[in-house]
Amino acid sequence: MNEAEGLIAGSPYVGYAYSYPHKTAYRPLVRPVPLGSLWSAESLSALFLYIHVPFCGMRCGFCNLFTKAKPDVSLIRSYLEAVARQAGRVRESLPVASFARFAIGGGTPTYLDVAGLESILDIAETTMGADLRRIGGSVEVAPGTVTVEKLALLRDRGIDRISIGVESFDEAETAAVYRPQAAETVEHALGLIRSAGFPTLNLDLIYGLPGQSVESWLGSVRKALRYRPEELFLYPLYVRPLTGLGKSRRDWDDLRLTCYREARSLLIGEGYAQVSMRMFRAPHAPEQSGPAYCCQDDGMVGLGCGARSYTRGLHHASEYAVGARGVAEILADYVARSFDDFGAADFGFQLGPEEQRRRFLIQSLLTHDGLRFAAYTRRFGTDASDDFPELEDCCRLGLAASSQGGLALTDPGLERSDAIGPWLYSREVRARMEDYSWR
Repeated sequence: MNEAEGLIAGSPYVGYAYSYPHKTAYRPLVRPVPLGSLWSAESLSALFLYIHVPFCGMRCGFCNLFTKAKPDVSLIRSYLEAVARQAGRVRESLPVASFARFAIGGGTPTYLDVAGLESILDIAETTMGADLRRIGGSVEVAPGTVTVEKLALLRDRGIDRISIGVESFDEAETAAVYRPQAAETVEHALGLIRSAGFPTLNLDLIYGLPGQSVESWLGSVRKALRYRPEELFLYPLYVRPLTGLGKSRRDWDDLRLTCYREARSLLIGEGYAQVSMRMFRAPHAPEQSGPAYCCQDDGMVGLGCGARSYTRGLHHASEYAVGARGVAEILADYVARSFDDFGAADFGFQLGPEEQRRRFLIQSLLTHDGLRFAAYTRRFGTDASDDFPELEDCCRLGLAASSQGGLALTDPGLERSDAIGPWLYSREVRARMEDYSWR
């Protein structure tokens, strides 16, 4: 059996390919790249601004995000001051940048108090020049951190999308992943969000949780539908090194595919359109007047420890860790940086022409609309089928088919997105990921 045939015979859950190259492929750069020269050849007219808040009330058992649980008040204060310094230095390097999208992620941004949230919004608007009331923005929240005051601030400042990580409406299932969460807390938070009038509510759920059955999973999906979310993201459980669940010996590859198929059928029956393996969009969702909320696209400016920035030729960020010690060390380095220390990229991945082609292919193919050959040729001047003979294997195996001048995944292909994505990674990226030392 060759590697392509393994896409059918093996697990559908190899790795979440939401961005390419993966963050574990990043390394210290041989020579730091000044931000001014880094962005000099890029279009600055419609950038995505992202600010990372690496704090949470707890670290869930499945979480491998860059975040610290229950930080001291002094660390939060020092962190916000460092983000302000970084923003000032970045804006100095990009004085004519204009932003078309904005998001605050984490961690849990609403772990901050009202004053802390206000300072992040001020950085976006005053320092970076993002007109939030014109372009809108998205903020991630956790149920226990939602208050009337925080929602009022966000809505007043122009935020038009709230993304809430519910994961499950079943208290036993969330407790099993070290996330004690009362159902009434979740329902109260969702009621407040709906009452605040945000145009888009996104709700995240996870399937494959310990003790979860197909029936209990569908119960959570149905409860989510009571709130008529404009967007739903359905995530398969992944158990990664250094996470709470990663320290167990359980074989986690059990009911996930059945859960996916049943939930997909339910949502499509309710009129939701499938955008990717994970994302479903409601018929009543507002039309998107600008670029889609996709923080992984080129042209993103990331601020904060743990944030990533994307240009065509270089992806860069602070270093990455999951373990408490590694996170603390990286945060300490970040908050100690001076204004001038933020003037260059020093850790990341440089994308040559072949890697840029591969990134475009992966990010296009893994969406419901698929890869458009003309768009690929306009950007790179070559033919995608010639550059990537692997596409023929996808068609031969029934995982992809011709579609309106391009190639799109079939239903069997879409449900195996997390196997197809890693299969398309370059040898260099694979080698770096395998060689990565988890912190």
